[in-house]
Amino acid sequence: MPGDPVVQLDGVTVIYGQNEALKNVTAHFARGAVGLLGPNGAGKSTMLKALLGFVKPDKGRMAVLGLDVAQRPLEIRARVGYMPESDAHIPGMNAVSFVAYCGQLAGLPPVDAMQRAHEVLYYVGLGEARYRNIETYSTGMKQRIKLAQALVHDPDLLFLDEPTNGMDPKGRDEMLELVRDLAHNKNVNLILSSHLLPDVEFTCDHVIVMDKGQVAAQGPIQELKGPAGRVFELRIKGDLPAFIDVLRSAGLECQSTDEDVMRVFVPSGAGGGTSDQLAIFTLAARHGVQVRHLRPSVPTLEDVFAKAVGEVVPNP
Repeated sequence: MPGDPVVQLDGVTVIYGQNEALKNVTAHFARGAVGLLGPNGAGKSTMLKALLGFVKPDKGRMAVLGLDVAQRPLEIRARVGYMPESDAHIPGMNAVSFVAYCGQLAGLPPVDAMQRAHEVLYYVGLGEARYRNIETYSTGMKQRIKLAQALVHDPDLLFLDEPTNGMDPKGRDEMLELVRDLAHNKNVNLILSSHLLPDVEFTCDHVIVMDKGQVAAQGPIQELKGPAGRVFELRIKGDLPAFIDVLRSAGLECQSTDEDVMRVFVPSGAGGGTSDQLAIFTLAARHGVQVRHLRPSVPTLEDVFAKAVGEVVPNP
């Protein structure tokens, strides 16, 4: 049904030896483009492999496109396109033969598989190089061939695992444009797994944030970014750790950045009836802190991620 999620996980735990890669994960992936976001080691690739039936969970249930993963994994794989993180080509094959072969493995007749191989290779920008041996391809071209083989059988759902890995800036932008086109112009359901926040923010409408094998946040990106309140960039002269404590005790949220600028979120009502800027200046003056820089900012997915990861609570 149109409103149903394409993927559901209910209480899924995956254990490798002593390591819980997924810890009691419950998540629902909406139709459209969903980002699976988290640092390396957060459990993203494990989740995708479990959904494809490659990894058996220790507990919990999963469904993909309404099909139970434990009972119908082959049907799921026939309807899903999977772009793995690592290279997966077959040595000695040229691009069009490899993609056509992948189409046949997915159930296409040979003639149809070859026709689709030519089409998708042109779509991903490898039309002129489709008769070259894949081993002669650059890293960026190998990423494109992985996308092509995932698309060849016209799947109902795409799993893209770190699709911009190893690409130069131009190639990365072009890959993201392809992913965005698939999701927003060709109405392909996809899950983009990445540790790169800009990739997810550019291509996806929904996000599931993973941290240490758990779901830290999930939902539409705009809703997660936009609770009532204002975000400011702030630089001060004075005791920074002490002033952060002051801001937090006043109900404001603070996040450091790579530079000497803090991002401060002022929830609605936290200013006590004054303007948001005046509330910050008043706190600074009261504690002998000099404000060097203060300007409004726009909430980003980075704010969502930092807040979510900071608040994740281990399961009992």
